[in-house]
Amino acid sequence: MNTAARRIGRTLALVLPVVLVLSGTLAVTRVPWASPSAESQILTASSDRASTHATHRAPHELLRDRLLAELQEKNPSVALTHLQVATAERPSLAKHCASIARALGRAAVAKYGGVSRAQGYARPVCDTSFASGITQAYR
Repeated sequence: MNTAARRIGRTLALVLPVVLVLSGTLAVTRVPWASPSAESQILTASSDRASTHATHRAPHELLRDRLLAELQEKNPSVALTHLQVATAERPSLAKHCASIARALGRAAVAKYGGVSRAQGYARPVCDTSFASGITQAYR
């Protein structure tokens, strides 16, 4: 009797996971015999109908966009000050500081229509990347 119980237990231990995996797989895939008249589709994560409302943006992208808007509303000096404060408060943003400052430099040239006025706002924030952005926009 004890041997029979062990044998049944071992069989169940081998067969049960296989049955569970197969039933789960069939539950999430298209089953053509389930509804022959209705159009059946597979919904995947990359579906065209998937919701795109909650797109996640990185903190440095949000900061860059906020500072570019602030540069347009006020002046580059205010945006550079807020960039310096943000990188001091959140050290994880420091690796993106140079690219954000360059973007601010390019935006300053676009706003003021020339290099000379934009250079008046240059400060040594993020290793003079603002000035580098100004020269990139001038080329």
